Amino acid sequence: MKTLEKISSFVGSTFAVWVLLFAILSFVIPTGFTWIAPYIVPLLGIIMFGMGLTLSANDFKEVFRRPKDVAIGVGAQFTIMPLLAFALATLLPVSPEVAVGVILVGSCPGGTSSNVMTYLSKGDTALSVSITAVSTLLAPILTPALILLFASRWLPVSAGDLFLSIVKIVLVPIILGLVVKYLFGRKIEAGVKALPLVSVVAIVAIVAAVVGVNQEKIAETGLIIFAIVVLHNCLGYLFGYLLGKAFGMSPTKKRAVSIEVGMQNSGLGASLAAIHFSPLAAVPSAIFSVWHNISGPIIATIFRKQQEKEIESDDDRKSA
Repeated sequence: MKTLEKISSFVGSTFAVWVLLFAILSFVIPTGFTWIAPYIVPLLGIIMFGMGLTLSANDFKEVFRRPKDVAIGVGAQFTIMPLLAFALATLLPVSPEVAVGVILVGSCPGGTSSNVMTYLSKGDTALSVSITAVSTLLAPILTPALILLFASRWLPVSAGDLFLSIVKIVLVPIILGLVVKYLFGRKIEAGVKALPLVSVVAIVAIVAAVVGVNQEKIAETGLIIFAIVVLHNCLGYLFGYLLGKAFGMSPTKKRAVSIEVGMQNSGLGASLAAIHFSPLAAVPSAIFSVWHNISGPIIATIFRKQQEKEIESDDDRKSA
C-alpha cells in the first residue's frame, strides 16, 4: 500500500505533465483513445465519488465560521467566469458549438485541483476547500441556469436535462462518497491516499477521449479555442483577485478566491457537452483541463513569491 501511496503522490504532483502528454498523444494517435469516449460520464462520477470520500464536516464548518468569505468566493465563481465566457464567445469568431463549450466550462463549479494550488500559493486552503465544496453542491441548480441564460442564443438548452445530468454525475457520487466514509470511517483511509492516482487517470482519460474524438476539428480551430481558454483562465485569476481586494480581504484570502475563480471543473464541462451538445462543444473543457494544470502552478509560484516579498518588507520595516 505504501508503494501505491508513493506512486499516487508522484502522479498527483506531476498532474500537468500527464494531462499534456496524453493530450498530445491522443492528437497524434486519435484512434488509440476514442474508445474511451462512452466512459466519460462514469469516469467523472468516480472523481466525484472520490471527492465525497475526502470531504469532512470541517469543510462545511468554514461556511458557518466565515459565511461572508465563502459567499464572496462562491458568488465570484458563478458570476465572473460565466460573464467572461459570454464576452469571449460573443467578441471572438467561433462556431456555435465552441461558444456553448466556452460558456459550459465557465458555468461549472471550481475544480478540486484549485485546493492544491491554493495550498502551494500559501493561500487560505480551508477557505478554498469550502468554496469548492459549496460551489459543487450548488452546481445542479446554478450551472444549468447559467448555461440557459448565456448559451441559449447559440444552441437550444434544456436546463431540466442539465440539472438531472449534474445530479447523476456530481451530486449522487459525492453523497455516496460521504455515506461510505461515514459507514466505514478509518477502514477506507488507506484507500483514500490512492485517490490522487485515480483522479489523475480519470481526468487524463477524459481529456484524451475528447481530443481524440475531435482531432480534425482541433487541427482546424485549435488555436482560437486555445487563445480563448488562456484568456478565460487568466482573466478569471485576475478578476477573482481584484474582487477579493475590493472586499478588503487579506492576501491569503485573495489568493484563494483568485485560484478558485480561475480553475474550473472542466471534467464536468466535457461530460455535459458530450451528453447534451456535441463533441466539439467539449473541446474548450478539454483544453481548459490541460491549460489550467499548467497555469495553476505558475500562478501559485507568483503568489508564493509575492508573499515572500511581503514578509521581507515587513521584516525590513521592523528592523529599520
